[in-house]
This record gives sequence, structure tokens and C-alpha cells, in this order.
Amino acid sequence: MRVYVDATTLIALGTVGELDLLHSFDGKLVVLPAVQDEVTTEPARTNVERFVERDDVKKQDEVPDEVLEEAREVVGETDENGDVQIVASVLARDETAVVSDDRRVRAVSRGFGATVTGTVGVVVRAVKEGTSAEEAKETVRRIDDNGLHMTAELREKAYGLVKETDDGHEESSV
Repeated sequence: MRVYVDATTLIALGTVGELDLLHSFDGKLVVLPAVQDEVTTEPARTNVERFVERDDVKKQDEVPDEVLEEAREVVGETDENGDVQIVASVLARDETAVVSDDRRVRAVSRGFGATVTGTVGVVVRAVKEGTSAEEAKETVRRIDDNGLHMTAELREKAYGLVKETDDGHEESSV
């Protein structure tokens, strides 16, 4: 499975230096060129560049021109931006996952059969892989303080999911 990571998540995790949490996914991480180009703020830009180079993240996926055109139409874009590249990749392949906080990318990708999660889902999944609940909650706080700006409801939901996952993790390890 290929896991396509959108700029929204790269910016959120890259800003707080937590891109390594993306390794909790089974599958090949993919950061497409147009997506990486959308990460322009520091320190996220530099952290993403280092992450992609250091961690053997796939940077390119060939997609037929007709699929790119279909993705442009579906997304309503004239340029080949990150959203178009992600949707085209989902259209071109079976068994894909998309990590994004962009509602449009999430909805379209899910509609075409991709598994979809967001930045909070990345943190919660890391708890399943052994990150402590306290570390995960601290990561959520840092993400919130540095740009994602969660509503109080989303922050509390994130904390609840972390706790629920941690409780389930403890039970399954007994």
C-alpha cells in the first residue's frame, strides 16, 4: 500500500519536528513533488526536506496524463498542485491511504476508495505503535500551539482517542 501524505500534515508535524510519527503506517510513504512544494514555512520546509531524503520516502509516482486530467476536473483545479497529484494517485492505484487535514482531499480520496486519516490520526496511530499517551498528548498540544489551531472540541476528541488507544494498547500487551 502507498500512503500519500498531504502538505497539511507535513506542515503540522514538520513544524514541531514529529515527522517520524508517519513511520507508524504500514506501507510506502509518498510525498509527491507538488505536495512538498506547498510546504514553504520554516521549520517545516527544512524538516520535510530532511525527512524525505533521510527516510527513503518515495517522491514520485507516475500517473497517466488522462488520470491527471480527470483529477484536475474532479478537484476543480487547472494547475497540477498537490491536491490534484494526490487525487490522481488515488485514482490510478488500488489500496491507497491519504493523510490530510484538507476536507476536500479527504472527501474525494475517501470517495474513490482510499483509507483516509489526518494529523490527529497519525498521533493516535503512533500510540498503537508504542508512543506513550503523555507523549502523544504533548505532541497534540505542540501541534495546536504551532499552527494547526484545533478547536477545543477537536483537541478533547484527540485526547480521548489517545487515551482510548492507550488503554486498548495496555490491555492487548498483557
